[in-house]
Amino acid sequence: MALNVLGTQLSPCSTEPMTGFFRDGCCNTSVEDVGMHTVCVEVTDEFLAFSKSVGNDLSTPVPQYEFFGLKEGDRWCLCMPRWIEAYNANSAPRIVLEATHVSVLEHIDLDLLRRFAVA
Repeated sequence: MALNVLGTQLSPCSTEPMTGFFRDGCCNTSVEDVGMHTVCVEVTDEFLAFSKSVGNDLSTPVPQYEFFGLKEGDRWCLCMPRWIEAYNANSAPRIVLEATHVSVLEHIDLDLLRRFAVA
C-alpha cells in the first residue's frame, strides 16, 4: 500500500485525464520512474504556460501517445523536480496532498507542501 505525504493511503489523483507514471490514476512510483511523477497537482493556465516555456508542453494534445492535453483545473501527477522548478519561478500549481506520494518528502518540506494544498 502506497502512502501519501500525510502518512495515509495514497488517494487517486485523476482518471480524467488518466495520469500517473503507470497510467493508473495514482502518483505511484518505482525505480523505473526516473522523472518522479509523484506530485498530484491541479494545473493552472499560468503553470501550463511556464511548463511550455521550459520545454514541457502539457497543453497540446499528442494523440499518438493518448495524451489529450491538459487545461486549467485538471489534476496531473507532475514530476517532483518540475514542481520545484515551477515553485522557484513563482508558477507552482496547487497540490493535492492526499494524492501526493510520500517520497516527495525526501525533497520538499511538508510545511511548504501544505502552503500549496488544494483547499
